[in-house]
Amino acid sequence: MARVVLITGGTTGIGAKTALMFKENGYQVVCNYIGNKEKAQSFSATTGIAVYEWDVTDPDACEAGFKKISDDFGPVSILVNNAGIIKDHTITKMTIEEWQSVLNVDLNACFYMARQAVPAMKEQKFGRIISLSSVNGLAGQFGQTNYAAAKAGIIGFTKSLALETARYGITANAVAPGYTDTSMMQAVPDETLQKIIDKVPVGRLAKPEEIARAILFLAHDESGFITGETLSVNGGLYMQ
Repeated sequence: MARVVLITGGTTGIGAKTALMFKENGYQVVCNYIGNKEKAQSFSATTGIAVYEWDVTDPDACEAGFKKISDDFGPVSILVNNAGIIKDHTITKMTIEEWQSVLNVDLNACFYMARQAVPAMKEQKFGRIISLSSVNGLAGQFGQTNYAAAKAGIIGFTKSLALETARYGITANAVAPGYTDTSMMQAVPDETLQKIIDKVPVGRLAKPEEIARAILFLAHDESGFITGETLSVNGGLYMQ
């Protein structure tokens, strides 16, 4: 029976490419989303991947979402915490709402989702929890105290979760992408985008499927001895 994979924010960008790659490799894929129902339903109709709408910053909604997916497909074996937002401002201009909303979506949701995933993974004696950090969580970024804090927090969360769950056959790892060719980056003015690319030793943005491949690698049954790690996929932009 195919392992069930749940990807948050899985109908666009890196999440969508990851969902497709898992499906192509024989997994049962389910995607969470919030808002833009028309686009999510179009993604589902095109790919055959089931989609479920709920707010990952709501712990009760996360619990209900997991129950629905388990009823429909069986227990989740692989959780990909991909959902994320940005609301950039320097600290004196950043509002409290901008700080809290980014922390809620990018970090708190990882806790809410993992908290629901772990019990069933323990019963299966198998689990993979892969959370999306960022090069900016490692290196910092001007105007992103909220985003960088959340993405750095994911790394500490992942290390602690790995220690708690290793004995049950569960691994917890993070993937830290560099700048990736998604709709978010395509909205950046050309001059600014070129300055970003000029800083990347590889000389280009990442392709979403390159990030997806790293996530798929960590999800493999054969990757069970890798836990508590952060896999950077940033074209040499930041080498820790």
